[in-house]
Amino acid sequence: QVQLVESGGGLVQSGGFLKLTCVASRTGFIIESMSWYRQAPGNQRELVATITSAGATNIADSVFGRFFISGDYAENTVYLRMTSLKAEDTATYHCNAVAGRYRRSQRNTYWGQGTQITIST
Repeated sequence: QVQLVESGGGLVQSGGFLKLTCVASRTGFIIESMSWYRQAPGNQRELVATITSAGATNIADSVFGRFFISGDYAENTVYLRMTSLKAEDTATYHCNAVAGRYRRSQRNTYWGQGTQITIST
């Protein structure tokens, strides 16, 4: 099983920045992609950003130009750099990975525990 551990959440002023980190344990697995999702109380879970093992990235329109995803495949680590933070960015952020066992075609989705981001205004 792939285990994901997020860090970097906290309280930040509007207009500020934060950097989230997700470290994956993947021994015996191939990680196809990793993503950041967020969910605010009463809202649907929203896909924020995705990075594939090949380095391709996708950023949600709601954070495009402000959030940036990057990764170090060798270190099993993905980052989310968040700038120009707004009150609407307040949410619990979860790391997600799509992965499967080596030489197996089946893929499963794994989730981290989440880290809270609160933007003060």
